[in-house]
Amino acid sequence: MTPPASRPRGRGADSARPLPLRALLRRRGFRGLASGRALTYLGNAMAPVVLAFAVLDLGGSAVDVGLVVGARSVSNVVLLLFGGLLADRLPRALVLQGAALAAALVQSGVGLALLSGRASMGVLLVLSVVQGAVAAVSVPASAALIPLTVTADELRPANALSRMGVNTGMIAGASLGGLLAAVAGPGWGMVLGGVAFAGASLAYRLAGRGLASVRKRAGAVAEPARPWRELREGWREFVARPWVWVVVLQFFVVNAVAAGGIQVLGPTVADATFGRTAWGFVLATQMAGALAGGVLVARSRARHALRLGVAVVALDALPLIALAQSADVAVLVVAMFVNGVAIEQFGVAWDLSLQENVPREKLARVYSYDALGSTLALPVGEMAAGPFAERFGARPTLLCGVALVALATAGALCSRQVRGLTTGEPHPAAGSPVVETRT
Repeated sequence: MTPPASRPRGRGADSARPLPLRALLRRRGFRGLASGRALTYLGNAMAPVVLAFAVLDLGGSAVDVGLVVGARSVSNVVLLLFGGLLADRLPRALVLQGAALAAALVQSGVGLALLSGRASMGVLLVLSVVQGAVAAVSVPASAALIPLTVTADELRPANALSRMGVNTGMIAGASLGGLLAAVAGPGWGMVLGGVAFAGASLAYRLAGRGLASVRKRAGAVAEPARPWRELREGWREFVARPWVWVVVLQFFVVNAVAAGGIQVLGPTVADATFGRTAWGFVLATQMAGALAGGVLVARSRARHALRLGVAVVALDALPLIALAQSADVAVLVVAMFVNGVAIEQFGVAWDLSLQENVPREKLARVYSYDALGSTLALPVGEMAAGPFAERFGARPTLLCGVALVALATAGALCSRQVRGLTTGEPHPAAGSPVVETRT
């Protein structure tokens, strides 16, 4: 459909025209944040691929892969609320810098252990736990920092451009992970991931410098921390908007299914059929689709972006169908590319909807509850996929996941608020832009 034109705002009639994406890169704070996120996701995309093959190289099964990958999600779920609280109390660029540096040290250390032949299943479990903890801190902080680096009418292109960088990093990470696991071994993938996290830490430092002068001009002093009260405030903001928790419930199901099907069963099927290098290429194709989707959504003026984004989540079922039908690599590549385009339509719509409707001083906490609800079932999906596949077969397990994705998406679209929410105009709930003033 043709998206309706938005009313001019902020900069007069010129605001109706899409903002050139290169203009956003002139903002030092945004440029550092976008670069750091891209490098972080490069490391994060590489880690699950090489981690799964490292488990298989140690003689593990699909159940062992699910256990190691699931450990990351357990750690992530346990610490997500703390991560959001920390991001709302401390300078977010500093939080991101520390989290990326910790990931660099741990991932490089495990990579060296793999290369020296001293790694064990226990070491891989520790790596998964630490990665989950780091993500719990960095995810709310990075998403909530974007509105502080651009103006209100730049949010849509800024989110799209940032996610394009993220997807570029994920393309490189997934493809390099599969290639290195096949050619040089998983250890080199871990080491390269550590280098990427070190680069992300440096980029976040530059982002913090870009915001430092603004914080200095604001001159405000942070209020005393009251963790439990602030968590309650975040919860009230989360439950006050039915469209938020309805979509989070949808992803409670969708993410669990995708994690079990793609992260656990995918590498197992690949190792037994078309190989590790091809699997890395398949994952990279999904991210290439997301990159193409980012280009499209950056120019979009759709007012009902959330409704469209929620609907196309149903396309998450395509890769599962292809795997279940033992389709050849070409069919799987097409399914993953289309799925990637769909992922980006939802991702930008969701970020934009939250950033325009939630007070920005509470945004990271709402992101934490969002991430907590969306990922709470991840360990279940990851740890259950292997046993279910061994008992009932991979095909019935994957097709059951397809049915769950379809039901969850249909249920979300039954919400009147999800269908009716608009984006692209200022909302009173979001208030005026908030300058980060914590010291």
